[in-house]
Amino acid sequence: MQTAPDNKQKLTLAHLEQLTAQLMDGIILLDTAGTILSANPAALRMHGVQTVAGIGATADEYAERFTVFSASHRALKRREYPMFRLLAGESFPDLVVEVAPAGEHEARWVHQVRDVAMDDDGADADCLALVINDVSDRFDAEARFNAMFGANPAPALLVRLSDLRIMQANPGFLFLTDFKPEQLEGRTLFGLNLLQELSEPGDIRRKIEGGEVVPQTEVQLLTSDGTRRLAIFAGQPIDVTQEDALLLTFADLQPRSLAEKALAASEEQLSAIFEMAPVAMAVGRSGDGTITSINAAFCQLTGLNPVDAIGTSIEALDIWENAEECIAATRGVLHDGKLRNVDVRLRTKLNVAIDCLMSAETITVHDTPSTLWLFQDITERRRSELELVEAIDNVMKDASWLSRSIVEKLASVRRPGTAAPMADLSPREQQILQLICQDFDDAAIAERLGLSRNTVRNHVARLYAKIGVNRRSGAVVWGRERGIGGA
Repeated sequence: MQTAPDNKQKLTLAHLEQLTAQLMDGIILLDTAGTILSANPAALRMHGVQTVAGIGATADEYAERFTVFSASHRALKRREYPMFRLLAGESFPDLVVEVAPAGEHEARWVHQVRDVAMDDDGADADCLALVINDVSDRFDAEARFNAMFGANPAPALLVRLSDLRIMQANPGFLFLTDFKPEQLEGRTLFGLNLLQELSEPGDIRRKIEGGEVVPQTEVQLLTSDGTRRLAIFAGQPIDVTQEDALLLTFADLQPRSLAEKALAASEEQLSAIFEMAPVAMAVGRSGDGTITSINAAFCQLTGLNPVDAIGTSIEALDIWENAEECIAATRGVLHDGKLRNVDVRLRTKLNVAIDCLMSAETITVHDTPSTLWLFQDITERRRSELELVEAIDNVMKDASWLSRSIVEKLASVRRPGTAAPMADLSPREQQILQLICQDFDDAAIAERLGLSRNTVRNHVARLYAKIGVNRRSGAVVWGRERGIGGA
C-alpha cells in the first residue's frame, strides 16, 4: 500500500498544483507506482470530468474509465496507453491519440501527449507527468479538409513545405495526369519536373519554396506517359494538416487549346475559301456596318480595292445607284438576320451599271457579330431575259396563228413565276402593295396606316425581297399584273 507523502512532498505537490492550475495544457501528475497525484482543470476538461476522481485514482482505473485509440483510430492495448508507456520509462515527445469514455467506439477528444519525468536529486524520477494538448479542433478541420480534398473534382496536390515533397494527390489530379499515387507521393515537386514552361519560373519557384501564395499561371504539366498538358495552376499555403503544406490546384486547358487550334485552322480555311470564291463578297461589322474585309471577286466586280472599302460602312460605299436600296437591305438584315436574292443595281468605280442579286447572312468573325454580303452579277442574264421578252412581245403582236396553249406558255415565259405568290405576303405587306400600286409614296402610306416612315420602309424592303423587284415601278407592275391597284 502506498504511504502518505511527507510534508516536503505535500509542499512540493501543492506548489505544482498551483502552477499547473493556470496552464492551458492539461497536466496529470503520477508517482512511479502508478498513483494519480493530481490533474489540473485543463486535463479534467479534456476528459469531460469535474474532479480528479473522475479520471481515476491509478493508471489502472484510468484505463477502466477511458478507451484510447491511435491517430488512425486503432484501439490501443493497455500497455500502449501513454500513461503506461510513461510508467514504463518510454519517451514520446509528441504522441497523438484519440480518447473516448469506456464503452464508446467514437473518439470524443484528440490529445497530443508528451512525457515529463521529474526528480530532485538527479537520480531516478520521483514524479511523472503527462502534458496534454487538446488538438480535436485541428484534427476535425484536417478530417474535413481530407474529405473535401478527396471529393473535389478539381485536380490538386498537397506539397509539404519543409522539403517540397508531395504528400497527396487527389483523384482529379490522378485522372488528369494518369499517374498512380505511389508514383507521386514522397517525390519532390521539382525533382519530378512536373511544372514546365512557366512564364517566370524563378519567381514561381521562390514563392513555392517560401510557402507564399502563387497566383494563377499557365504551365505545361507532366503526365505519366511523359507528354505535357496545358494547364493553369495556383498555390495556397494551408495549416489544416499536421505539417505546414502548400495546396496546388490545377485546371485543364488542353481542350481549350485544341479547340483554339482547330478554330484557327478552320478560320484559315474559311479565309482561303472567302478569298478564292468567284462570287463577290464583303464582311462588315453588324453594329455599324464597317467593312472589315473584301475578296478578290468583289474588287473585280466593283473596281474598288481594299484601301477604298475597308474601314468604310457598307452604306457609304460608292457603289450604289440607289442608296435607299442599301438602307432598306441593311434594315432587313437587322430585322431578320438574313437577306436573300434582292435585285440591286450597282455602279463600278468606272461608273458602269451592274445588275446584281444581293444576299446577306449574319455570322461571327473572331468573336465579333458580322454580316456577310454577297453580290451575284446577273447583268448578262438580265440582258438575255430582256431580249427574250422583247422577242416574245414581237411574236405576240400577231398571235392569231398561235394556239391558246402556246400563247399562255409564251406569257408565262415573259413573266416567269420566280416571285412569291400573293399568299406569301403578310396582310400588312399586301396593304402596302395596294397603296404603292395606287401611287402613294412612303410618307403618304405612313400617314394613311398610322405608321412611322422607318416602319414603312422596312415593310417595303421585305416586300421587294419577296416579290423579286428592286424598285417601286417593278412593284407596281408586279401588283397590277395580279389585279392590285387598278389596270
